[in-house]
Amino acid sequence: MHGTFEANNAMHDCDLMINIGARFDDRITGKIDKFSPGSRLGDVVVESKHLVKGFDDRILIDDLSFTLPRNGIVGIIGPNGAGKTTLFKTILGMEKADSGEVKVGETVKISYVDQSRSGIDPKKSLWEVVSDGLDFIKVGNVEMPSRAYVSAFGFKGPDQQKPAGVLSGGERNRLNLALTLKQGGNLLLLDEPTNDLDVETLGSLENALLEFPGCAVVISHDRWFLDRVATHILAYEGESKWFWFEGNFESYEENKISRLGIDAARPHRATYRKLTR
Repeated sequence: MHGTFEANNAMHDCDLMINIGARFDDRITGKIDKFSPGSRLGDVVVESKHLVKGFDDRILIDDLSFTLPRNGIVGIIGPNGAGKTTLFKTILGMEKADSGEVKVGETVKISYVDQSRSGIDPKKSLWEVVSDGLDFIKVGNVEMPSRAYVSAFGFKGPDQQKPAGVLSGGERNRLNLALTLKQGGNLLLLDEPTNDLDVETLGSLENALLEFPGCAVVISHDRWFLDRVATHILAYEGESKWFWFEGNFESYEENKISRLGIDAARPHRATYRKLTR
């Protein structure tokens, strides 16, 4: 599925294929063919060894070990409050492990924008938020027109001047994607990227992730999205325990039922082990 967006008439004669490694499928006008992550991943992306992480008197993550694949798309699933965003912040070094370790490879450059978007000035236009007011911006290793880049995420001429504080849910999520991909990382950490996206943008995101030459880790409640793109699943299974699985969401669900019984497929609230000090 390809999401197509029109750009301003002043640049009508040229095509730009925005690319997050292989292709971001929204064709707009411009003068750049593509852009790619800043560097290739080495052998180590992220390794978690016996990670334990608590919050207040609860253990969110208990004895978690996994190794991120170099070219994988990992879906992280679990109920609200399970510790998904805490895991991201631990990978980023914003939170410290209570025990165990998380090792990030030397060649890794992480692209991540906090879901709360706390650093965004609501009075600035969305174009200013992305471009810092510059006509040309660097995306990965490529310099490109800032308005063309913003257009790739569905923001046509006048839309680029909207104050960031009045954007709809879908617009905020597209802005978040633009800010994340602008960083040019080879490891993408995406927190609920499909929320409120229109069908065309969702299809473009799926295609871009499938052709991204780095690694992507995606927190999502969208099982259909994870069925289409995920190569691995990291799932919260209750009592602070997580399960690492190679395959998409549907395959994981089948595996979970075979291991834990049919009742395991029903939605459950997050449950935790108490933290003892």
